[in-house]
Parts: sequence; C-alpha cells; structure tokens
Amino acid sequence: MVYRGLKKTVFMVYFPGAAECDFSARHELLPRRFSIGGQQDFRIIMKSSIYFVSGIDTDIGKSIATGMMARHLYRAGRRVITLKLVQTGNTGFSEDIARHREIMGCGLFPEDGERLTAPEIYSFPASPHLAAEIDGRPIDLEKILRAVRLLCERYEIVLVEGAGGLAVPLTEDLLTVDFASRQNWPLILVTSGRLGSLNHTILSLEAAAVRKMKISGVVYNESPKADPMIEKDSERMIRRYLRQAGQPEVLVRLPEVKAPDWGDVDFSPIFR
Repeated sequence: MVYRGLKKTVFMVYFPGAAECDFSARHELLPRRFSIGGQQDFRIIMKSSIYFVSGIDTDIGKSIATGMMARHLYRAGRRVITLKLVQTGNTGFSEDIARHREIMGCGLFPEDGERLTAPEIYSFPASPHLAAEIDGRPIDLEKILRAVRLLCERYEIVLVEGAGGLAVPLTEDLLTVDFASRQNWPLILVTSGRLGSLNHTILSLEAAAVRKMKISGVVYNESPKADPMIEKDSERMIRRYLRQAGQPEVLVRLPEVKAPDWGDVDFSPIFR
C-alpha cells in the first residue's frame, strides 16, 4: 500500500505489533526495512496506540462504551481521540462521533471538522457494503487508513469504533474483522448479559482469536440489566474462554450511564 503527499512516499504493510506507531518530533514518517520470507518490505511504527472497538451485535452499547473509554482516558490526561470506521444512516456528520464528544465533555475536535474522525459516511442505515452500494460510492479503505495515520501523528491513543459486529461486511469481499486484523489493531469487544449474548460473545472472540488478534479486553455493558445469575455465569464463561485462548482475562463492567454527568468508569485494566 502506498501513501503520498506528506514528506515522502510511504510503503505500508501490516504485521503483529503494527498498531504501535512511532513518529519523529517533526512527524516525519520513518520507514524501516525488514524481511519476511526473504522478501524486503517496509513498515511504519508510530508512537500512538490504536484500539479497535467492536460489539457482539448492533445496539449493544458500542458507541457509549467507546465514549466512556475515551472519557476515562481524557480525564486521566491522555491525548485520546475516537474515529468511526464507517458511519451509516447519517449525512454530513457522524452521530456516533457527536455522542463520543458529548460523553467526553470536550466539545468537537478540529479533526472532527476535517472529517478525519468519520472519513466515510453513508446516508442509508445498513451494513457498510450495502449503504455504499445504495449511495453509489464505494468505501475508500485507503482513505480510512490515511485518517487513522494522521490521527496517530496528533494523538497518543486512537479508538476506532467499528460498525455493527465483527462479521459485518465492509465490502463484498472483506469482513470488518479481516480488515481490523490485517492492521494488527488490538480488539476491545463490547457485550452484555442479554439473552443470547454469550453465544455471540464467544463467536466474536473465536473470530478474533483465529485471526491472531490481540484481545485487549471485554466491556460488559450492564444496560439493560440482565438476570443476576445469567450475568454472573456470562462473566465466568467469558473469562474462561479468554484464558483458554491465551488472552488476558480483562473484563470491565460498564454500569448504566446517562447524560448529563455520565459518571466515571475505570477502564485502566484495558489500557495498561
């Protein structure tokens, strides 16, 4: 993949650990040559950390969870920004980005006005591949990656919120989980205790694990409240699966939060 238009042409490939980014003080891109299977390639390491936030389903509380994680980091003095991978059902601006900023309590960032935080917006509320077809404009994946890279130049942490779940198609031939795994973005999965969620959670974790994605943590959304016995067993089973998959047993409970105060939740186990 080739990006042009900054200080030099940059050749990018993705490999485990590439979510860690490194730029010089002048934000010059630093290509490093390395070898895979005897072939020479280039990679970019940035100082920022990128996390991919997905959910087990739509309307699982992913946008609230992303906003609350950004709020936690922002209030802790970290330079954090969120990006919506693909926004559907909107025109001109991303409602999810607006919700993130509301929860963070910081107002809009200049990058929001530049459309770096929502590089692809479609009017029809559907899976990205269908929304793009209806609007007659294919999803520009390089545009999305370029936006992520620019945010990495300016911020310490970038939270990339997906659209729907991991198996949602971005294009006819590319699932969200495949796109995210190719960038080596660690996964933060949002789930809940509602009936059927354990099945969806384990399937999502399995999809990530077989693609060698690092799972930084699971956010357990407690809204709406589920049966206490189901919640307790769901947490136990999720932790058990993470352990069996060789992943950190990190699970943060997100209680019901509401505007205007939103409250505070400690997400530090995910961002250690």
